[in-house]
Amino acid sequence: MNPTTITVGDLKVNRLGFGAMRVCGPQVWGPPKDRPAALKVLRRAYELGCNFFDTADSYGPHVDEELIAEALHPYPKDLVIATKGGLVRPSAPRWDENGRPEHLRQAIEGSLKRLKVERIDLYQLHAPDPKVPLEDSLGPIVDAQKAGKIRHIGVSNFDVKELERARKVAKVVSVQNQYNLGDRSSEPVLQA
Repeated sequence: MNPTTITVGDLKVNRLGFGAMRVCGPQVWGPPKDRPAALKVLRRAYELGCNFFDTADSYGPHVDEELIAEALHPYPKDLVIATKGGLVRPSAPRWDENGRPEHLRQAIEGSLKRLKVERIDLYQLHAPDPKVPLEDSLGPIVDAQKAGKIRHIGVSNFDVKELERARKVAKVVSVQNQYNLGDRSSEPVLQA
């Protein structure tokens, strides 16, 4: 194994990726105060070797995906873009779960358009929605993968039981949970 790269499904990426969440406006809401600088940051991250970019339709909302496309499209062949759906932003401080299948179908189509791609490299369910069975939320994501619109499926903000349920309906290639020196609550997920 090369210590400088990792594999996500069948995609090889450099170990250090770029989380693009903070190129939006304050509180991850609206456009950046300095759009040219945000675009420069995105381009520079790739130039410095980050070939894995993480975003979500809720960042902005929608602003982050649009900025990535503006900065980097047409995309370099080795660039892998991961995006997420399943959280909505009715206002700047709110992050509400929306795992309804009809919402996720629209979210996937919107991400495809904003990112200017025919297939999303990695699409992640941003968070389980306690009001919707997890299997129902994953259904449109699996369907989009079968239709060739998504290459790989991942999950975010999942616990071990949710991950086990997800693995019964989809081949899950990644889990994106908060995990750092100060927050080890996802240790069981890391072990799984």
